[in-house]
Amino acid sequence: MSVDWTQVRDQFPVLADWTYLNAATFGPVPKLALVAAQSQLERRNLEPCLDFLNWYVEADSVRASAARLIGAQASDIGFIPSAGIGLSWILNGIDWQPGDRVLGLEDEFPNNIYAPMMLGRHGVEFVSVPGGDEFSIDQLLSAIDDSTRLVLVSLVNYSTGLKPPISAIAQAARDNGGMVCVDATQGMGALDVNVNSLGVDLLLCHCYKSMLSPAGAGILYASKHARDQVPPTVVSWRSHKDWRNVDHLHHGPPDLPDEAARYEGGVLNYSGIAAMGAVFAWMLELGPPRLYRRVDEIILKTKEALRAAGGELIGDRKPYFDSSIVTAQFPGKDASALPIALRERQVAVAARKGRLRVSPHFYNNEQDIERLEAALLEVL
Repeated sequence: MSVDWTQVRDQFPVLADWTYLNAATFGPVPKLALVAAQSQLERRNLEPCLDFLNWYVEADSVRASAARLIGAQASDIGFIPSAGIGLSWILNGIDWQPGDRVLGLEDEFPNNIYAPMMLGRHGVEFVSVPGGDEFSIDQLLSAIDDSTRLVLVSLVNYSTGLKPPISAIAQAARDNGGMVCVDATQGMGALDVNVNSLGVDLLLCHCYKSMLSPAGAGILYASKHARDQVPPTVVSWRSHKDWRNVDHLHHGPPDLPDEAARYEGGVLNYSGIAAMGAVFAWMLELGPPRLYRRVDEIILKTKEALRAAGGELIGDRKPYFDSSIVTAQFPGKDASALPIALRERQVAVAARKGRLRVSPHFYNNEQDIERLEAALLEVL
């Protein structure tokens, strides 16, 4: 089956007026997701909600779709309202001991620095090694030892586009008795993510970026090993495994379900999950390999356009920067001023830490990149 990319673009009204190359900030929500969210809300508005248990059945189908996208089982998937909250659930659930370490990268998204730094009250040390253009996989791997309980990394760094070799990191962590948690908020949806080949224990994705879903809707992958190691820290009426028996809810100590849903707490963001599920189903219908190939094609043209405009790319000098985010420095130019000037030309990009950041997706086409190049040359 071939993909009609014109029909794909029709799902995103913003593309009619804008050259939108900023999925790393917010991905546009396709029309089919708006329909799904509105439909769920209208049921609450028009019906007496006596079938609310069916909403959880529908949410379970979204779990199954999420699992298919990342090579997991539906029982491995829980819903989170944000990556920061999901990470807090994980870090607060681990039975930390004085002398334990969390290992991460410098210049990560603040979630992944702030949260482990708060563990000092347990005697836990947060150790970070250089990221960005100073990243060295050998230095990171050599920092993993038997005191490293958790390695915390992003699938793609938000400011540089660094894509560290997760599978090698996960293997080193396992060899030393630790776990790996990946924040896939940047990159998932644009890059192939398979938890089995990556070998990760935990993965978080707030799906409002390249997963094209509303804010407040995301997924947590927790392997069986991770679920055995990390008890839930949110307790609610759904903490007992027989919570669906609402006529006779359990009133003793909860017998926790084994599934990753044990981490969710109570009532879910049903409309957000419905929208997210519509996006997942659409991606599966289009075929993830086709989508990822399309992203690769657009990324290649993006790099060419930035070079043609005089941009210097880290990936031209260093390995591990072949991701869904392309960043460039323009010597003598204020990177923060460039997105403002480009905005006046209906081109949406961003700047982070002295670099222009361009984050296209499968809905972009060659003409979008040509407009980016022309606008950049005009501005520069």
